Amino acid sequence: MPTARKSSSRFVDVDLRHVSLERGGRQILCDISWRVRPGERWVVIGSNGSGKTQLLKILAGVVWPSPDERHSLRWRWRGEWRASPQELLREIAYLGPERQDRYERYSWNHSVREVVGTGVHRSDIPLQALGAADRRVVTQVLRHFRLTRLAARPFLTLSYGERRRVLLARVVAGRPGLILLDELLTGLDTVQRCAMLDWLAASIRSKRPWVLTTHRVTDVPGVTTHALVLTDGRVSYCGPMANVNLADHFAARTVSPSTASPGLIRGMAIHNRLRSPSWFRFRDASIHLDYRPIVQALNWEVRGGECWIIRGANGAGKSTLLRTIYGDHAVAAGGSIERRGILPGVPLMEFKKHCGFVAPHLQSDYPRDAKVLDVVVSGLHSSIGLNEPSSDRERGHGKRALRRVGAASVSARRFGDLSYGEARRVLFARALVRRPGLLLLDEAFAGLDTTTRHELLELVDASIACGGAVVLATHHSEEVPRLASHELHLRAGRAESVTPTREPLRSGMT
Repeated sequence: MPTARKSSSRFVDVDLRHVSLERGGRQILCDISWRVRPGERWVVIGSNGSGKTQLLKILAGVVWPSPDERHSLRWRWRGEWRASPQELLREIAYLGPERQDRYERYSWNHSVREVVGTGVHRSDIPLQALGAADRRVVTQVLRHFRLTRLAARPFLTLSYGERRRVLLARVVAGRPGLILLDELLTGLDTVQRCAMLDWLAASIRSKRPWVLTTHRVTDVPGVTTHALVLTDGRVSYCGPMANVNLADHFAARTVSPSTASPGLIRGMAIHNRLRSPSWFRFRDASIHLDYRPIVQALNWEVRGGECWIIRGANGAGKSTLLRTIYGDHAVAAGGSIERRGILPGVPLMEFKKHCGFVAPHLQSDYPRDAKVLDVVVSGLHSSIGLNEPSSDRERGHGKRALRRVGAASVSARRFGDLSYGEARRVLFARALVRRPGLLLLDEAFAGLDTTTRHELLELVDASIACGGAVVLATHHSEEVPRLASHELHLRAGRAESVTPTREPLRSGMT
């Protein structure tokens, strides 16, 4: 899209020397030396917990490194080096899952047009009316990102992927001197992911630097000029893209495979599926949010031992459908949902006792100072937080769940101090703490490195093999469990296809 040209002095140049960071007595980053210059386009990779997000926050000036007489941190803007970013914070745009979660946490539910408009004034919420020139910029940006039809929609009624597009449009509207993108492509469908990659590719026409973190080699734009690889908080590579094979760094570490053969596991799952009653059944069900139809006339049943993959573009209704199964939303008059064990007079909580749920909104709902073990124990009560201190027995369940997901070492830490991927492991522990019969997984593997994803998929397959049911919404074939058995495809809220299959679905997705 056309924008006013900036000279190189209007872009931000950042120089880090011997920078380290500690959080809660734990070393996050160690001895980082790195410079980002105008005209450079960086990708930062590393496993969950390697420090990528915190490094971007240091660049943005919102996190300050640990005291060290050797360290140096400075920003250059308008031809002048500065030891503090205070004068140019408005010139540095940061966008990541945590930034997106703030809208949910603080109930910032302004219209899409207003959210994009805050990018012009670089404020969190609308503080003043936009002038005529600013309105033209917002209209242009909305058109460029194909958001015009959503302009009047409240932000929190959008899907996760739609929100990500709106927030990128907000960044672009502000015309910053440096853009920091933490997992930009997480939660996007194929069409929107390609649109974002095209936007990044078009950045070659400008000297505005950007930095992108990702866990997928396919999400690295072809115009990327440099790479920074983090290993346990240290730089293991920093230099031109031409001198590094990123595929080696994205490869999974050794993961212990299931002890049973795939054929035996699949046979167990089919046997359990034939014997199991349904967990829920939709009959001519429609779901409305803010008077808008989200899901329409759905007839669908899920039984034990089945694993359903929910597919559909951003905004098709996948998240709303999963939250309706769980009981967060109601079915409109004229249709119904029947849940196992829920008869007239039986509280919905009895059904939730058998469900495990992992979703992006849960990651934003928990207070940042909540203890990790308390987050997991709250899964025993299907609650956000605890009304009273947990018992020894409950804490024992929580610790065992953390061990199952490989997160025992973080049990005493604050939830808000975890990396995005570490927090997602904790939410899996919360979902599995009851050993539920039904798992609801909404983009549950977003933001996870390859090794973590493989380890958690093993747990999902084990649940299916033991007779559990799984409903998983995803855009990525590598996030599909081996024992996936059925597929539901939503298009604009309607079930376009409900398909059983005898073969794994991984090869059939894009």
